[in-house]
Amino acid sequence: MSYEFLKFLHIIGACVLLGTGAGIAFFMLMSNLRGTVAQIAHVAGIVVTADFIFTATAVLVQPVTGWLLARAAGWPLTEPWILISLGLYIMVGLFWLPVVWIQMQLHQMAIGADSGGTELPTRYHRLYRIWLICGFPAFAAVLVIVWLMITRPVF
Repeated sequence: MSYEFLKFLHIIGACVLLGTGAGIAFFMLMSNLRGTVAQIAHVAGIVVTADFIFTATAVLVQPVTGWLLARAAGWPLTEPWILISLGLYIMVGLFWLPVVWIQMQLHQMAIGADSGGTELPTRYHRLYRIWLICGFPAFAAVLVIVWLMITRPVF
């Protein structure tokens, strides 16, 4: 595989992570601020699906293409910007895995409330706040990783 093609795949993966993360957060936030329980249930289902199709795929592609790029470019994995990127990537994963579980819980609770004609339960609102709070450091870390990938600063 050529260096340029690997770089293309790696950049597309980064775009997918950023775009899906921002899109999921926006639509989930908007549905929770303005939507009915039925709309929230619908959007939460789309969010779960998008995370599995797009985010999970990019999460798997990024380290593989990153390692292949580093090898092709002759960068040791001990380069500070690579080590920082890897550490941040692990941090993002530690936020993302619980967030995926939370999204599935939110979806199920919203479906239950919608089918029962009830309000969203207190647990929904508590988990939603955790979901929202976890998104900020994870998204910021992805932005820093992209910055490190582009600039490859020397420390």
